Amino acid sequence: MTGNTEHHDESIDTDDNQPGRHRLDKSMKRRRVLIGGTAVAAAGGLAVAGFASAADSTADTAATTEAAATASSGVCTLNAEVTEGPYSLDGALVREDIREDKDGFEVQYTFTVVDQANDCAPLADALVEIWHCDALGEYSGFVGGNGHTEEDNGTFLRGGQTTDANGRCSITSIWPGHYVSRAVHVHMRVHTEVTLTDDSYTGGDVIHTGQLFFDADINEEIQATSPYSANTTKETALADDSIYDDGGASSGLLTLTALGSSVSDGYKATLTVGVDSA
Repeated sequence: MTGNTEHHDESIDTDDNQPGRHRLDKSMKRRRVLIGGTAVAAAGGLAVAGFASAADSTADTAATTEAAATASSGVCTLNAEVTEGPYSLDGALVREDIREDKDGFEVQYTFTVVDQANDCAPLADALVEIWHCDALGEYSGFVGGNGHTEEDNGTFLRGGQTTDANGRCSITSIWPGHYVSRAVHVHMRVHTEVTLTDDSYTGGDVIHTGQLFFDADINEEIQATSPYSANTTKETALADDSIYDDGGASSGLLTLTALGSSVSDGYKATLTVGVDSA
């Protein structure tokens, strides 16, 4: 990966032959979460890790409003830096919809990136990249790691978007499945100074590497519903996840808003991502 940030790998435990088993580098510096001097709050079982409102009518504007308030205070979230894991690939496609032909419940992500190095102002022109496994727990470029055989084009459920003047970008995907030894999660990198090509990017620096997590109760219902229920591999609970680490990475817990009356209707997922570009 092009960039000058320190890189931490999740190791794979070969002793018990569990594919993709991740271990947290305990020497990694953890950045605890403060928002305006107060801890991240929880409401209705969903941690308010981002600033967006849970109401559909205000969800699209709250992040921008709160980002402006954060900038005026000069105190913002620094999201926890965690390992990018063994399933990253270089050269992500720059696109808003990363689903391709993958089945699963829609997730509409909205990220607002704020920069501590600039008094917590929204960070424009940053590339927010995410990647995650499909409903069967398989990553593009690494299909077979969770015991399934399917077509692998190396690009499904991977991609990113650049932030606008308000530090915001949107990406559409599906709710991830699970695989051995990890709770359901999404990987994230934030890049600056990239050069956009026709459908990808070159150059730039990685200024944030993190992971995103989901409400445990909602996830339990989703994983028990088709097509996720076809994945019979053992799932790790969020509370037992080695990266989440009893809330050490809770700054990556998404705020969820249902798109309908059923989990199959999907969710909006919002998060304010605090970075330090210095």
